[in-house]
Amino acid sequence: MRIHLSSVFVDDQEKALRFYTDVLGFVKKAEVPLGEVRWLTVVSPEDPDGTELLLEPDGHPAVKPYKTALVEDGIPAASFAVADVDAEFHRLRELGVQFTQEPLKMGPVTTAVFDDTCGNLIQIVHSG
Repeated sequence: MRIHLSSVFVDDQEKALRFYTDVLGFVKKAEVPLGEVRWLTVVSPEDPDGTELLLEPDGHPAVKPYKTALVEDGIPAASFAVADVDAEFHRLRELGVQFTQEPLKMGPVTTAVFDDTCGNLIQIVHSG
């Protein structure tokens, strides 16, 4: 068994696609029209057949209060592994990404947290 798909709820799929591809560096994997929304996934260019991230519309009534509570409490909606948190922090900050937590080393783990512009906090992490 392996994880095939995970998702983040986004307030605007087109804006999310631009951010997750143009800024974070993911690549679009699937785009299937579903009426007013799309089944829209991205993957890491390093693993194009790996775990897909669904950019899921946040239209369900339970989602916005959930997202708001997570952001207010500083809880990331997802965590992405990177080779070097400090380098990625500086790269993303140069692109205008707003961080809510600068790189923080906790034993063997370093993390940072940013706003994905679509209503979520996202953590980047490196362990080792």
